[in-house]
Amino acid sequence: MSDIWGIVPAAGLGSRIQPLAFSKELLPVGCRMEDQRQRPRAVSEYLIERMIAAGATRICFVVSPGKSDIMEYFGGRLGDTAICYAVQQDPKGLCDALFTALPFISPDSDVLIGLPDTIWFPVDGFQQLPARRFSFLLFEVQSPHLFDAVCCDEQGRVSEVQVKSPNASSNWVWGAFRMPGRTLGALQQLWCERHRKDEYMGTLVNEYIARGGAVNAVKRGEVYVDVGTLHGYHEALRVLSQTELAPS
Repeated sequence: MSDIWGIVPAAGLGSRIQPLAFSKELLPVGCRMEDQRQRPRAVSEYLIERMIAAGATRICFVVSPGKSDIMEYFGGRLGDTAICYAVQQDPKGLCDALFTALPFISPDSDVLIGLPDTIWFPVDGFQQLPARRFSFLLFEVQSPHLFDAVCCDEQGRVSEVQVKSPNASSNWVWGAFRMPGRTLGALQQLWCERHRKDEYMGTLVNEYIARGGAVNAVKRGEVYVDVGTLHGYHEALRVLSQTELAPS
């Protein structure tokens, strides 16, 4: 059985929700029970919970040099799941962040990727994605131009990712994805061939598809909230107040 890695890109500055006195990934949203007591829950814990539910045995946080508070908060282990950290010296977008974690990951590993300032349901979303295949977990939203809209056919084959397009032709956006380690390596090689110009995963994926790469999409996402803005923060509190899954 291959390892299952989770990659958590956490090097961003969080400028949309500043000022904060801590990393945006530690923003308290909701609560959880621990030793029969309630405690605040950092927003990134929701993503970690979903990765562990899908069998992640190792999680790599990609952080910038000034984000030692994330290391202090999570430490080196969460239950049976080991945690490590890769340092992105100069945050240059999602592609650069993900490939910073690549030295830890073998080609035979299964890789789970999500954004640590989002909260989404269902909790078993990663398990809805086929193992060892490059697949997006899609969520239907009202404002796809704020995200990366994904166009796919009835069989789930992705034809295009529309990156924050004002004229997005799909209301389905990716909220998380899964792929083999060797696919992540192939994407890095393609990124380097393109002179590392891709900041967003969507533009790189479009080139990957154009060169014959296969990408799958699964429309199983139910609720997706970007907590990186003040509006999103309030929306996350509303969503969590209405679901029985919030305290765990």
